[in-house]
Amino acid sequence: MFLLSLLSWFFMSGFVDQAQLHARAGDGGAGAVSWRREAHVDRGGPDGGDGGHGGDVWLVASVNQSSLLGFRDHPHRRATDGVHGSGQKRHGARGKDIVVPVPVGTVVRDADGAVQCDLAGDGDRFMIAEGGQGGRGNARFLSNRRRAPAFAEQGEKGQERWLDMELKLMADVALVGFPNAGKSTLISTVSAAKPKIANYPFTTLEPHLGVVRVGGARDNTEFVMADIPGLVEGAAEGKGLGHRFLRHIERARVLVVLLDLDPLAEHAASEQLRILLGELGNYQPEMLDRPRLIVGSKEDMVEGEAEVEAGTEMCDMVLSSVTGHGVRALVEKLAVMVQEVRATAAIVASGVVVTHRPVPEGVDVQRVAPGEWRVLGRVAERAVAFSDLNDDGALAEAVKRLRRLGVDRALARAGVRDGDEVTVGNMTFTWGEQ
Repeated sequence: MFLLSLLSWFFMSGFVDQAQLHARAGDGGAGAVSWRREAHVDRGGPDGGDGGHGGDVWLVASVNQSSLLGFRDHPHRRATDGVHGSGQKRHGARGKDIVVPVPVGTVVRDADGAVQCDLAGDGDRFMIAEGGQGGRGNARFLSNRRRAPAFAEQGEKGQERWLDMELKLMADVALVGFPNAGKSTLISTVSAAKPKIANYPFTTLEPHLGVVRVGGARDNTEFVMADIPGLVEGAAEGKGLGHRFLRHIERARVLVVLLDLDPLAEHAASEQLRILLGELGNYQPEMLDRPRLIVGSKEDMVEGEAEVEAGTEMCDMVLSSVTGHGVRALVEKLAVMVQEVRATAAIVASGVVVTHRPVPEGVDVQRVAPGEWRVLGRVAERAVAFSDLNDDGALAEAVKRLRRLGVDRALARAGVRDGDEVTVGNMTFTWGEQ
């Protein structure tokens, strides 16, 4: 016996499955230029402390989030800056990270459309913007050759970026069918979800989720069923908001293809099946390999045994959400299918929460104009981020760092010539072979 779930997860008019995010990590604190000043201590030396790192921006998938509504009018998320260093080798405090919860199933893309992360499991994390490193104080640059370094590193700027987010629902079962095929009525019958129901196409414009419980108190099985807005022919090419609807089916474990058996339906049941499977295959071919049930809906509208047989010969089962006939058999069958798929997925999965991290950036050389070049990359820009590049010691340190990074070789390969101007961060110099 199946019980109506006491828990419902449904979307009202505020459901948002696409949004933008502006992530701004904290800047690193600057290193300090300071000198030890104590009575009776001659030439105390440098004692400038380091700046603190800027805070990072993390995205974390959470089952407590069901929509991207919170980002529609407020897309900005910012971590705090690191604190500057000070004298007596006092280091600045690190900026606080900001953790941004998003719904499970959120896919994040950059401005070029490249996928940055796919947070498909509860607790999955991704550092979407990295905080700037804190600058080192002048005490860090003390050496046998450099006894009085009068420079320190500047704090690095934190990453700042605009990102596109889209939500793909995480459901065990997805109901697929034409508009007005009875999907909303079915989900309202087997769960506590309350979608809008009416006898005209496109009543459902947003997905609805309902939790279905099958069995008794000790041996019950719960699964999430999704009522996806009706598909139309050409949905895989985007017709009728097809792409927006189809992406919510991508993660479903089991598909229920609901065929409208009403004699007055626009298409015959066999034609509905052909079109629906064709749209699924055109959108994502692997969907056709997913476990599915072909279910005839609105059995109560069919009159005569011959008509019933003609309309249901391609169906695994038939039902009527109005009379309740076949509903219990459907949810019990779905419970078994979901359990089997979950067991297979559990074997494949490692059970470890995934932590995504961005790929480190390299050094890139670009020609800005004839005789003008720019070196891009966080590591290169950080190599010259000193408080005073007019200081001979700071300049020598910057040149040494750039050579260690291979910037001179990269410039030579790019075709730089003697006399060309090269810019790295805030530093511009004239290139000349040494």
